[in-house]
Amino acid sequence: MAISHPRNGWVRIGKTGAIMYRHLLSIAATCMLLSGQVLAQSATPDPGLTKLLTAELSRFSGTGGIYIHHLGNGTEANVNGAQKFDSASTIKMAVAVLAYRLQDQKKLNLNDRYTIKASDFRGGSGIFKFHDVGLNPTWRDIILQMIITSDNSATDMMIAKVGGVAAVNAFLTEQGFTGLHLNMTTNDYFRRPYDLADPKNKSLTPEDVFAMQTNLESFTKPREAQIARLRKEVADKKINDEMRKRAMDETTWLGVVTPNDMGRLIEGIEKGTIASKEACEELKRMMRAQQSGSRKIPHWLSVPVAHKTGETGGVTNDVGMIYARSGPIIIAFYTIGYEGLAADADDRLGHVARLIVEYFDGAGEGRRGG
Repeated sequence: MAISHPRNGWVRIGKTGAIMYRHLLSIAATCMLLSGQVLAQSATPDPGLTKLLTAELSRFSGTGGIYIHHLGNGTEANVNGAQKFDSASTIKMAVAVLAYRLQDQKKLNLNDRYTIKASDFRGGSGIFKFHDVGLNPTWRDIILQMIITSDNSATDMMIAKVGGVAAVNAFLTEQGFTGLHLNMTTNDYFRRPYDLADPKNKSLTPEDVFAMQTNLESFTKPREAQIARLRKEVADKKINDEMRKRAMDETTWLGVVTPNDMGRLIEGIEKGTIASKEACEELKRMMRAQQSGSRKIPHWLSVPVAHKTGETGGVTNDVGMIYARSGPIIIAFYTIGYEGLAADADDRLGHVARLIVEYFDGAGEGRRGG
C-alpha cells in the first residue's frame, strides 16, 4: 500500500501499517465529524439575516427585538437582542423550567394533585376560572395550562409551588439569565390599577381582584358596593390614562426579558440542558400543543412549531422552536409600543417567521400549503 507524504512524495507501507493507517483515518474522520457538530452548534453571526430582520422590524409601529439561532448550521442573528422588553406571559416559561428542575431534584412531584380554591382564580387568559371550585388537577396539568392556554390561575399556583417570585428570580440569576426577571404574580399585576387609585387597595384579596374581572355572581354579588367604589376611583383619577403613561416603565410589567436571554433559555429546552432530557421533552410536547396565539409564529408556516406566546396592551411576543427542514431554529420575538390592531401585529410576527424559514430552507418552503 502506498500513501503520500507532504514532503517525501510516495512511500510504501506493509499490511500492518495499512491497518494502522486505516485506523488513523477512522479516528481522523470521527474527529472531523465531532468538530463539525461542535461548529454547527456554536453561534456564527449572519450579517445577511441581521439585515433582513432589521428591515422587517423597521416596519413595526413600535419597537421590536428578535433573537435567532439555527441549531443545525450555527447561524445566529439578533436585532435589539440585549434590549429589555415587557415579557407578558413568555416569562411563564421560566416558572415551568424551574418546576421541572425541582422535579428532577426530587423536591417536587408533578404527579401530585392540587385542589383549586376560589382564591386561586385569576382574570385574563386561561380556562381554570371557568371550572367549579374543587377541580383536582396534577401539577403537570397545571403547568400544561400555564403554557398552552397561558392560564393565569395556573401561573400563580405554580409560582407559589416553586417558592414564590423570589425563588424564580434566584433560579434565573443562578443560571446566568441576567436579562430575565419575574416582577410579580398575576394577581399583583391585575391589582395595579386599584393600587394606583388608592394604596389601601393593596389589601384586596385575590377573590376581590377576580371579582373585578368576572361576571360570576358568586364573586360579584357579595361585592357589588366594593366593585362600584373601585370602578369610580379608577375613573375619577383617570387611572387608565396613568397606566398608559407608565407602559414603558419596566417595574409595571409582569416580567422583564431580553430576546437574547429568552432565546438561550428556549435553546436549553431544545437541547435538553436546562433540565433533564425527560423534563425538556415534556416541555417541548406542551409547547407543541400551544392553543394561545396561533396567529403569531406558526401563522402560514408549513413546518412544526413549539412556542409560548405573550401579549398585553401594545405588546405581542412569541418564543420557541421552529422545526425547519434545515434544522431547529430558536426564536425569541418581542414587540412593545405598537399601535393599531393586535391581529395586525400578530400577523407581522408570522410573516417574519416565514421569511426566516425561507431564508434557511429556500423560497416558498415556509409557506403553509406551499
